[in-house]
Amino acid sequence: MCNGSIMDKLISFALPLMLSGILQLMFNAVDIVVVGRFSGSQALAAVGSTTALINVFTNLFIGISLGTNVLAARFYGAGKSKEMSETVHTSITLALITGVAMAVIGLLFSRWSLEIMGTPDDVIAQATLYMKIYFLGMPFFMLYNYGAAILRAVGDTKRPLFYLIISGVINAILNMILVIVFHMAVEGVAIATVISQLISCVLVLRCLYRSEGSYQLRFSKLTMKKAYLMQIFQVGVPAGIQSTVINFSNALLQSSVNSFGSVAMAGYTAANNILGFLYVSINAVTQACMSFTSQNYGVGKYKRMDKVLIDCLILSVIVGGVLGCGAYFCGSPILSIYTEDPEVIKAGLEILSITTVPYFLCGIMDLFPGALRGMGSSTVPMILSVIGTVGTRILWIFGIFPDHRTLYVLFISYPGSWIITIIMQVICYYFVRKKTYAKAATKAV
Repeated sequence: MCNGSIMDKLISFALPLMLSGILQLMFNAVDIVVVGRFSGSQALAAVGSTTALINVFTNLFIGISLGTNVLAARFYGAGKSKEMSETVHTSITLALITGVAMAVIGLLFSRWSLEIMGTPDDVIAQATLYMKIYFLGMPFFMLYNYGAAILRAVGDTKRPLFYLIISGVINAILNMILVIVFHMAVEGVAIATVISQLISCVLVLRCLYRSEGSYQLRFSKLTMKKAYLMQIFQVGVPAGIQSTVINFSNALLQSSVNSFGSVAMAGYTAANNILGFLYVSINAVTQACMSFTSQNYGVGKYKRMDKVLIDCLILSVIVGGVLGCGAYFCGSPILSIYTEDPEVIKAGLEILSITTVPYFLCGIMDLFPGALRGMGSSTVPMILSVIGTVGTRILWIFGIFPDHRTLYVLFISYPGSWIITIIMQVICYYFVRKKTYAKAATKAV
């Protein structure tokens, strides 16, 4: 990451990460397709209505895993083996504790949260059951994500991809067995998800355990070192708060969609899954930018960080533009994979018509905070993202939408919030970069 050409290394790093995200969503899409086609549109709406809520609950801790990635990459790039090892063991311990905490929270507050969101009576029982079973797998989910963050920090994105393929195939097979053969509905896909998360967790922990380098895992060494925990939190907590608050705004948006009834909810579920494919694709570039920036920051190669950001901007525009246009022009046949209901497809198309083509803007919006986190600056980008994304959407949902109640108008808040946030993040990046170069010049003197 710190020497030689950049673009080919970025692609080599980001492509397996991109494929991991796409495959994960494909396996999740199997949940939606199987339940939508074999259990009906109400079951489809029930599964979809939980997505924003699950993200609100989990993304704080998933965001903290970005702190693990940044800190581990910095120590690994600088060759600090002791610090790297203690970061690994602190991170895995943190993942285990937060995973258990999330399981308890999910079991206790699932129904209450769905009621607050105005989930319709005809789907709330199934949605609650799905959430409770899903959250039982949180310890496995957290351990996999933190373990994968460590592997990405050392430049290994291929093995997490391989483990995801294995667990995802098992998830898809279990989905079809439990739903089609045993006639389960939402509980079937939830059980399959938990089992697949267990498998991916075991595989990534086994990989870390068998590693010979500074990131080797030994369960007897699991600990919570305050010094490393604070550094992880310094980057990860703002990132997690940002993601949580943004998903809170998405939960508000889900509530607005719920007001249109279960057909619109099912259409949003399918459309949102398609948007998820776009997000994980451009997010892979953001993850690459963060890891490359962090390692180069750790060895003081600041000009190389500029080249990393420029190449990542090019990749984000290309990937977001191509996939966004593809999703727009092929929207109807793609949505028909999820459901045969023409009204559900119509609702999904209404959402895709405004969100897909400009999706590259979302990539640019996330890229600058990713670069800033790699440089150790996370709080200000978080505040700006919350103001730009969440503030815009809340104003739109409560100010504009009530007088123009269509799904199209509701989802204009997406590209609008992306543009406003980009402007603020670029200004922030300019000043942080200037400060970083000034600090480097002072050290040189």
